[in-house]
Amino acid sequence: MAGITSAGVGSGLPLEDIINATLNAEDQPKLKRFEATKTRLNVELSALGAVKSSLSALQDIMKKLADPDNFSKRIASIRQPTSGDLISVATTDKSTTGSFNIEVTQLAQGSRAMSNAAFTAPTDVVNATAGKLTLKAGTKDFSVDIAAGATLEDIRNAINSSETNFGITANIINTGGATPTSKLVITSNVTGAGNDVIIENDNADLDAVSTVAFGGGAGGMTIAAADMAKDAIAKVDGVTVTSSSNKFSNTIQDLSFTALKVGDAGEKARIDVSYDTAGVEKLMEEFIKAYNNALGTIDYHTKVGAGLYGDSTMRGLKTQLTNSLQQVVTGAGPFETIFDVGLGLKKDGTLEKSSLVRSMSEALTDNYADFGKLFSSTDGFAQNISNLLEKNLDAKGSFTFRTDNINLSLRDLEVEREKHDYRMSQMEVRLRAQYSSLDSLIAQMQSSGMYLQSQLGSLPGFVKSK
Repeated sequence: MAGITSAGVGSGLPLEDIINATLNAEDQPKLKRFEATKTRLNVELSALGAVKSSLSALQDIMKKLADPDNFSKRIASIRQPTSGDLISVATTDKSTTGSFNIEVTQLAQGSRAMSNAAFTAPTDVVNATAGKLTLKAGTKDFSVDIAAGATLEDIRNAINSSETNFGITANIINTGGATPTSKLVITSNVTGAGNDVIIENDNADLDAVSTVAFGGGAGGMTIAAADMAKDAIAKVDGVTVTSSSNKFSNTIQDLSFTALKVGDAGEKARIDVSYDTAGVEKLMEEFIKAYNNALGTIDYHTKVGAGLYGDSTMRGLKTQLTNSLQQVVTGAGPFETIFDVGLGLKKDGTLEKSSLVRSMSEALTDNYADFGKLFSSTDGFAQNISNLLEKNLDAKGSFTFRTDNINLSLRDLEVEREKHDYRMSQMEVRLRAQYSSLDSLIAQMQSSGMYLQSQLGSLPGFVKSK
């Protein structure tokens, strides 16, 4: 029947309910299977991500333990005198362990030259004709052009603003008083004996602001004995040493220290250089934590009801990790396994610090170099674990393969669900067409029956039953 929009409207039968029940009977079980599969895949994907993350953290630590540089670091502690800090110190991985007493008797300084000419004010004209000043100290130099009629102030500004200035500062000191004078002061930051500032010119008009006159001989600026450039002087275990700067490099082989101030008479600072055992112990504690976390994460996600329950790959990986702890390393002196250097196993298979053979502190103190070889040598423990983790975590490893497969299954599942939705929509169209025909047929039969009944009722002698 044209115009019927809901099944059963024409016939009065519950055809809409029949259609919905038929559709639900076909649709709901499959939807539940889709959701269950999606949930299972997502749980598995999440579990793989958690395990991979814990293994990546372990891999980061193993890379540090496989690096020999982390077992060659030295640290220096300084015992300063009560008057304050005399020195600072820097070590290298080649610094020899030991103790050194340092005295600082003189700090390095730059030089200072002062004009002797009787300038009465900063605005006094110095030169009538143009010229050039060249300033030198040590191996460095730069030049400035001085215009004709330049004042003392102009010369100061020209020196200070030069782009090639290497560390020269010009100042003017005004004496004041009844007969005031102004003096040009040139200060160099180049330290070291023999590195006094030298100021030359190409114009005799500028002799008053030079240390060397144009025609040779002394200029109008001089350097007092106390203002000459000086070396730093110190004593290392009573041996006098010098440096052109306050930094003493390789005075103690492969170690440098910087003089900060001159000590009072007899004052000493003590440097104690030792292996960075604390840094290695910290790395070992990070290793224990990362290893135990990796095993715990695998156990958590493979227990009954978890996303990776019964997963053979995870069981195999855990077995490989625990077996790797038994690795025997050669060439590490008295150490063959990690259990020789203060590590032990708990009953649950996790690692802990242990003093059963020797403590970690004892192993580091007695055999620091061999401790490092146990972990960082080419065939060492850390490299072995790193190789195992690399095989599983790299771009072609098992985790990438598993993750890609799960993501592919999720995409396939979405495709299947879209196909199912399409089939259900087609099924609904088909059912509605079938039931619409039935609805129209029944409605027509009902209409015909009512018509016949009406016609019969109009016949003479017809009695309608009650």
